[in-house]
Amino acid sequence: MTQLDLRQQDCVKGMARLRNEDVDLVVTSPPYNLGVDYKKYSDRQDRQSYLRWCREWAGEVRRVLKPNASFFLNIGSAPSNPMLPHEITMELRDLLVLQNTIHWIKSVAIDTPRPNKQRGSRHLNPLPEGEEDAQRQVRAQVSAATYGHFKPISSKRFLNDCHEYIFHFTKTGRVEIDRLALGVPYQDKSNIARWRHTLGSDRRCRGNTWFIPYETIQSRSKERPHPATFPVQLAEWCIKLHGVSRVHTMLDPFLGIGNSAIAAERCGVKEFIGFEIDETYLAEAKRRLACREAVCFP
Repeated sequence: MTQLDLRQQDCVKGMARLRNEDVDLVVTSPPYNLGVDYKKYSDRQDRQSYLRWCREWAGEVRRVLKPNASFFLNIGSAPSNPMLPHEITMELRDLLVLQNTIHWIKSVAIDTPRPNKQRGSRHLNPLPEGEEDAQRQVRAQVSAATYGHFKPISSKRFLNDCHEYIFHFTKTGRVEIDRLALGVPYQDKSNIARWRHTLGSDRRCRGNTWFIPYETIQSRSKERPHPATFPVQLAEWCIKLHGVSRVHTMLDPFLGIGNSAIAAERCGVKEFIGFEIDETYLAEAKRRLACREAVCFP
């Protein structure tokens, strides 16, 4: 059973009351300062004030982290403001070590060649040497498949932004992680015997590109009443990557509607602490968690 401590409080003031080096894992996503319409927070600070604020709350995060803890920070940007995530990492570079950079892919388009049934595949039946590339292209058709969801923009300058960052910070840069907890099978099974590090297991590291789409919803106000959330699965993967058995206490300084708390419950985390300044979002988080059986409030 997950013990939940959810507080309506500014996270800097709230974390100041926590003990030094008492938290095993932090998974959070603060406001991005991109003008999002929150209820109780102005997301339109000048850049330097925003970066100083990030340093302030990150300083408290560092203080409460255990020596071998992990801090997963989800940050996105706007197409017209692409440097923001990198500026935040630079602001925190003398507080914490950036150990891994993960790309959270929210939407992706994949081109898959389809062999022309009449003329065959260009790979299986190569054209005679000397034929033009234009002729070669007749051999294969390309079909594009799209997966996931993104926020469309109307622009003649920028591409749709289909990904965000998850920065994995630690105190030393030497924290071991459970790479195979999110492992995937080998596409080429001959690699299992070829590589010594596999130890005969059909499982390899997923890498630092995570495709985690949002669930399809019909009404934001009813199903996802918050303007900026990450999927529960994203927080689950962060917990598993750090190592579920090593997480006793987990913290989210920017709780929102509680997706990180739901992930903690799913993974069997013993204690979860969350701070949220908006009573509406906090009430929604508590409502969602109260519907689940394996949680308890103090």
